Amino acid sequence: MPPVRTARNAHEYYSRVLRNLVARLPLPSRRVQRAVAIAAVVAQGGIGVTGSVVRVTGSGLGCPTWPQCVGGSIVPEAHPEYAALNQWIEFSNRMLTGVVILVAALCVITAWRVQIDQPRRTRLVKLAWAMPGGVVLQAVVGGMTVLAKLEWWTVAIHFLVSTPLVWMAVLLLHAFNEGDEEPRWLAPKATLTALVVTMWAVLVAGTTVTGAGPHGGGPDTHRLDAPIQTLVQVHGGLLVAYLIVLAVFGMQLMRQDTPKTLWQRYVLVWVIAVAQGGLGSLQYALGVPEALVSFHVLGSALVIIATAALWCAARDRGPVTVNTPAAPEVATIP
Repeated sequence: MPPVRTARNAHEYYSRVLRNLVARLPLPSRRVQRAVAIAAVVAQGGIGVTGSVVRVTGSGLGCPTWPQCVGGSIVPEAHPEYAALNQWIEFSNRMLTGVVILVAALCVITAWRVQIDQPRRTRLVKLAWAMPGGVVLQAVVGGMTVLAKLEWWTVAIHFLVSTPLVWMAVLLLHAFNEGDEEPRWLAPKATLTALVVTMWAVLVAGTTVTGAGPHGGGPDTHRLDAPIQTLVQVHGGLLVAYLIVLAVFGMQLMRQDTPKTLWQRYVLVWVIAVAQGGLGSLQYALGVPEALVSFHVLGSALVIIATAALWCAARDRGPVTVNTPAAPEVATIP
């Protein structure tokens, strides 16, 4: 009688099969590893920008059901309540999720293949698995957003879920080119942590401004009932707090021997953050035009990427350790 295969045994069996398949692939070069990771950064940041296009064009309910677009069809069909353009904008954004899934799968395969040759690279594989895991989570939250008829807080959650994925994609990019030792900090970690926490506070406050603003994704979506001027002031005040913490961090860097790369990334954060603040002020003064909203969402992704790159440059995890096979023993004739 054949043995009963439990769920655990099945998992182990298929894991071995997949591992053997991945092991047959050629070891990706450093250039390929970097290209895959950069694609993950672009994909995770870009899907938020395309989502903003859906929102500002009022296409959020162009596909009113999920996972289908309209009842009985996964693709747009002529419908008296929904304009064809809005349907295709929303449907195209959903299809872009397929590109993100493909990139996420390439991240896992690439990291796993590297880890087979370098067994200590477990952190690399965990970061890679965060990419498809995040895509699945985003798909579920996106479905909830559609089913909730674009309630402002569901849209906010949908955006905020993407922000740590952008962050982890940057960490993955650096993980391909660094070791797995315990981090040795080259700059004050406490101040840098405060900078990161303040950054996410700015992002959360930004979603409340969006929730009370004119672009809800559809003509009849429920908006946050709060004075938008107050929300904008809170959002702007938190950005000022972020810049103050950034300035304190810079003064601390001046008191020590700071690597050139860390200084370059510090300056880059300043440039992007100030530009993002200026863009936000401009779009508020102009009455929040649609195009500037999407550029502002792009700016938020760039702030996350630049801050994550600064974080990575502020610590040293040692070089990548490559396992070299031991030389075979040669028998000597006495």
